[in-house]
Amino acid sequence: MLRMDVIKRLGSFSIEASIISEDRVTGLFGMSGAGKTSLVNMIAGLLQPDRGIISIDGDTLDDTTASIHVPSHRRRIGYVFQDARLFPQMSVRQNLDYGRRMNRLEPNADEQTRVADLLDIGQLLDRRPGHLSGGERQRIALGRALLAKPRMLLLDEPLGSLDVERKAEILPYLIRLRDETGVPMVYVSHNADELRQLAGHIVLIKRGRVIASGGTELLPS
Repeated sequence: MLRMDVIKRLGSFSIEASIISEDRVTGLFGMSGAGKTSLVNMIAGLLQPDRGIISIDGDTLDDTTASIHVPSHRRRIGYVFQDARLFPQMSVRQNLDYGRRMNRLEPNADEQTRVADLLDIGQLLDRRPGHLSGGERQRIALGRALLAKPRMLLLDEPLGSLDVERKAEILPYLIRLRDETGVPMVYVSHNADELRQLAGHIVLIKRGRVIASGGTELLPS
């Protein structure tokens, strides 16, 4: 279960948000500038709330009253950005292995094969990111995050930089990720159709505030 009840001021913009979700995929929906990325950055530990609490499955990550702030590298949270952020000098295989090494996990060839099969990237392992399509790069980013064995995945507009064809290519892999891995996800988007297909719990964000939460019926048609 994700629980967050936070206040954060960012210049002239402020966030005051309370979210509780037990769903496999929690969708944060709102227009650009609504504060969605700032919320996931707080879950990731990249931003610290001015006041409030963040916990996952009862494990407290932030609690300002108790002076608790778990550093991002100790949260076991995978983060997939809009632009993939792969290392161009590394092969796909090396990019996939980066999260495991940074988290000091033992090598697991079976797990890498499972993730490569899940995302259909086995044929790309010896290539460099510069020779991949945008959709392929995003699948590598997803694989890298999974191989770090996260307890939660944060996906911040992962299809936002892709054209319609590439979005259609990636969406089935995200659905497979949801259904086959068991890793809970927070999915940020301003695309209602994406969230209808992926998310079970929707949180509507506007100007840094939660204006509604519930099922996909909240999403605009």
